[in-house]
Amino acid sequence: MLAPAFPAPVVANQVVFRAVMEAVARPGEVKALPSVAGAPSPLSETAAALALALLDYETPLWLDPPLARMPAVAEWIRFHTGARLTEDPQQAAFAIIADPAHALPFDRFALGTSEYPDRSATLVLQVDRFGGGKSLTLAGPGIADVRTFSATPLPADLHDRLVANRALFPRGVDLILVSANSVAALPRSVVSARG
Repeated sequence: MLAPAFPAPVVANQVVFRAVMEAVARPGEVKALPSVAGAPSPLSETAAALALALLDYETPLWLDPPLARMPAVAEWIRFHTGARLTEDPQQAAFAIIADPAHALPFDRFALGTSEYPDRSATLVLQVDRFGGGKSLTLAGPGIADVRTFSATPLPADLHDRLVANRALFPRGVDLILVSANSVAALPRSVVSARG
């Protein structure tokens, strides 16, 4: 039998939600993020915390192949959030990606429409760490001048993906990246240049 994920769920969900909102408001800035114990591998404990705070029974969720191959992951998410899983990335409001180096092209996910840009997907990428890898220079809303950002692993063509995603604005996907204890975001509004 599955046990509760957070000992004090309301408070913990608020802490996670606030950390994510602060990360989105300040693209590329790394924020501390609490995790939950007992998430089935390869779902990271921080991605699990995001799932608890952001998903509910109305949220269609797509899992990448490493996560989808493990039935315990889907069972854990359904039990704790009620979210329904979809095999079609175009139908997903959220996607959790355990292997970001091999993530699907961003345009395979819902990009929203001109009338409803909020109907796009949020992609949660599990990374090993922030820092290291190819650096990006970020600009845009929430960044005073520019900010240097890197994380590993990420798609080798991340810069090109971010440029194409920004060109769709206000449409496009939003990225939330989680390491073992931190979160950062690259929303669709971010402008990327090679570091």
